[in-house]
Amino acid sequence: MNMKSSLTLLLTICTFLLYSSAELDGSLTYIWPLPAKSSSGNDTLSVDPELSLVVGGKGGDSSIIKDGFGRYKKIIFKHSSKSYPVNKRSVFDIGILKIVVLSDNEELQLGADESYFLLVEKRNGQSIIGEAYIENWTLFFYRSLVEGNEMKEGDDFVLPNANTVYGALRGLETFSQLCAFDYETKTVQIYKAPWYIVDKPRFAYRGLLLDTSRHYLPINVIKQIIESMSYAKLNVLHWHIIDEQSFPLEVPSYPNLWKGSYTKWERYTVEDAYDIVR
Repeated sequence: MNMKSSLTLLLTICTFLLYSSAELDGSLTYIWPLPAKSSSGNDTLSVDPELSLVVGGKGGDSSIIKDGFGRYKKIIFKHSSKSYPVNKRSVFDIGILKIVVLSDNEELQLGADESYFLLVEKRNGQSIIGEAYIENWTLFFYRSLVEGNEMKEGDDFVLPNANTVYGALRGLETFSQLCAFDYETKTVQIYKAPWYIVDKPRFAYRGLLLDTSRHYLPINVIKQIIESMSYAKLNVLHWHIIDEQSFPLEVPSYPNLWKGSYTKWERYTVEDAYDIVR
């Protein structure tokens, strides 16, 4: 073994030992993308596995909200099971998630209002029924965060603009990112509480490109990718299906075109395409 190889091996071993010996701080909270404005504290709150949903506003009864809550609840409590409870704790800090959507407009288009306000705190030290709130833009909290003023309990705030169910979904995503599973207590915790978050997308177009003309992907994989886009709050999928490399899409009026696919097993039927874009 020459000197260069020896030094490379030594550097690799040292790097491995450095990273393997470093302890990860499980209390750090990672929110992606970073909110427009946020404030946090130093408390740790526990979240009830039986977390319940309370809705308000004209758009609160939307099935989009209820389905989204159910989907994110499974993500948050993925280590929990009703058949095999992971903890014996009977009192939790957060037991209710309240979502207020003032607009019943569910039209989905580029530029739709995705703003939200998220509050996670324990009210007056009472931990039996704590609440988390996802609402629309709140001028008081926005002004306090910008100016660095301390937020006082009981202060009035104004709801100037109606947000949409899509803003509520972005708030649900942020709330799920605040939740972390503690492997020692086997409970879901929210660190650095209380949290005050005022957020809206910095860019209206936040897209992801899938080029299946060059790299075929099965339908179930494409669906998984679409599902994962919500974790980064992406809102546009560019599906590049065909190109000169391959033509995997069925076109009924030109039935020979998809013979240009890599193989007959790497194709998309009309029903497949409809299932993805609907």
